[in-house]
Amino acid sequence: MLLTPFYDPAKSYEDNFKYGPFGVFADGQITWTSDVQVEPQYDFLGFKINSPFGIPAGPLINGNFVKGALLKGFDIVTYKTVRSVQYPCHSWPNVLSVEVDGDLTLEKASGKLVAKKSYEEPLSITNSFGVPSLSPESWQKDLGEVIKYAKSGQIVVGAFQGTKKEGQSVEDYINDYRVTAQLLKDTGVKVMEVNLSCPNEGTNDLLCYDTERSVVVAKAIKEVIGEIPLIIKIGYFKDKNVFADFVKKIGNVVQGISVINTIAAEIVDENGEQALPGEGRQRSGVCGASIKWAGLEMVRRLKKLREEYNYNFQIIGVGGVMNVKDFEEYREAGTDIVMSATGAMWNPYLAKEIKKKLVRP
Repeated sequence: MLLTPFYDPAKSYEDNFKYGPFGVFADGQITWTSDVQVEPQYDFLGFKINSPFGIPAGPLINGNFVKGALLKGFDIVTYKTVRSVQYPCHSWPNVLSVEVDGDLTLEKASGKLVAKKSYEEPLSITNSFGVPSLSPESWQKDLGEVIKYAKSGQIVVGAFQGTKKEGQSVEDYINDYRVTAQLLKDTGVKVMEVNLSCPNEGTNDLLCYDTERSVVVAKAIKEVIGEIPLIIKIGYFKDKNVFADFVKKIGNVVQGISVINTIAAEIVDENGEQALPGEGRQRSGVCGASIKWAGLEMVRRLKKLREEYNYNFQIIGVGGVMNVKDFEEYREAGTDIVMSATGAMWNPYLAKEIKKKLVRP
């Protein structure tokens, strides 16, 4: 059953930021009770946590959303990706439901998907924000305060990415990651995640598909943050050999790999016209139930490669986790940590339901 989402798709990003979260995320009440609490027994990059479950970068757009997630028992929560500069959000709408018959295969994604205004199960959505960010002064203060809100067995992850600027050289682009990492480090976060599933400098492709530059960026970040664990967020790799080479070269640099982000597709309205207004928004990422197959496939590949290369990074599984069964499938596939964005957004009790299963199989 789909409940009131904590991020309201009918409202602008700015209104969500100002007035959200919504639904039970706004009631200020702790959802889980003593009969479903578990002791911090799971390892997350050296920290003991209550459960191997949380919310990835994306829907928790400020400290109020993060607080709501922590109160509802999500033990690993990721503050929405920040930048070194203030950056605007794409115009509304930013979230739309999409019609997908079964899995969103790569073949289907090469075609067109029809957007809807109703949200029904099995739910898949497209989201198009453009990775907006407050100024560093604003997000540093907000993030620094909410970090302290986490209780025993919980942790707030700081997510960030580089920002392309006009006239910028490749070295300037890489240095922007260093600058942003330092800004994030100054907030006191204990774990960081860098988004490599964003367009690369000078291309329309994802940075994670450029292995050499991804390694350079990861090493540059580690020089700045030192012992703070670093997670990289990546997309789906169609070519298994390219992925194996990527993992081989970066797997001993980072401490965690998060798979996957979204699968991009062209989104149209019922008349076949571009559904999301504005230049460059003809295609956007799709997440939710229809991409679970891709997340699970990448997790299984990643687990095999980790064993083959004798690496010890943690695997964070994301994509189509809508219920307890989906969580269990990801754990069985080899994840250390499971996260849910779309599922958690429409079911704020998902963490409680998973914790019940963890303590009473």
